[in-house]
Amino acid sequence: MSAEIDVILVRPKEDGNVGAVARVARNFGARRLVLVAPRAPIGPEARRRSMAGLALLKEAKTYSTLERASSDADLVVGTTDMSLGRSNAYLRRSVSPERLGEMIEPVRGRVAIVFGPEDNGLSRIELNRCDLLVHIPARREFPTLNLSHAAAVVLYAVHRAHKGVPELSTPAPEVLELNGREKELFLERIDGILARTGYPPHKRRGLILLFRRVLGRASPTEAEYRMMLGFLKGVDRSLAGKHRR
Repeated sequence: MSAEIDVILVRPKEDGNVGAVARVARNFGARRLVLVAPRAPIGPEARRRSMAGLALLKEAKTYSTLERASSDADLVVGTTDMSLGRSNAYLRRSVSPERLGEMIEPVRGRVAIVFGPEDNGLSRIELNRCDLLVHIPARREFPTLNLSHAAAVVLYAVHRAHKGVPELSTPAPEVLELNGREKELFLERIDGILARTGYPPHKRRGLILLFRRVLGRASPTEAEYRMMLGFLKGVDRSLAGKHRR
């Protein structure tokens, strides 16, 4: 696996859970631990529970918002305990941890996996910042996992999907080089075209989020983004010409 995995904890409530997440992050090869507005200071309990993940804990950076914490990520994956499968509620459509592992396996870039606070999970605004959602299936009567347990399940699935490249194997699949900035430019260009065509502002936000989620599941390469940006530039230029007439 070529992707660099960041684990982002948003508003964690218990410092012990932060330490436990640092441990499993180290177990499964995450590169960085990032905190967003933690509600408890990182104290002795966190350090005790981090074990071999103490280095990640000590180097963890803290930000005020998820947007800032994930600004250098090429793909932002949010975790949610709500999964609506094939329903029309695309804002909550999610993949399983196993499917996430399969999707990330050929990726080269920085992938941020985001976990919400222990009591109420990620907010709608924070979920809107995510390109892709992952849901851990559990019993309906008790579907919510402890923060560190959820992190362990997701990171294990991502780690398990890494097959390696044995010397005598057939060629590996093409590496997908992601570029978060190209993705944001694409979404900005779509938004501009929607505005130019008079698409209702109250519907525009939802449509942009739909594009974000579709792109997150598809994981286009940087070259593919550039081709799509070129197409959108042509559309925008054509619309501008029509408006001048």
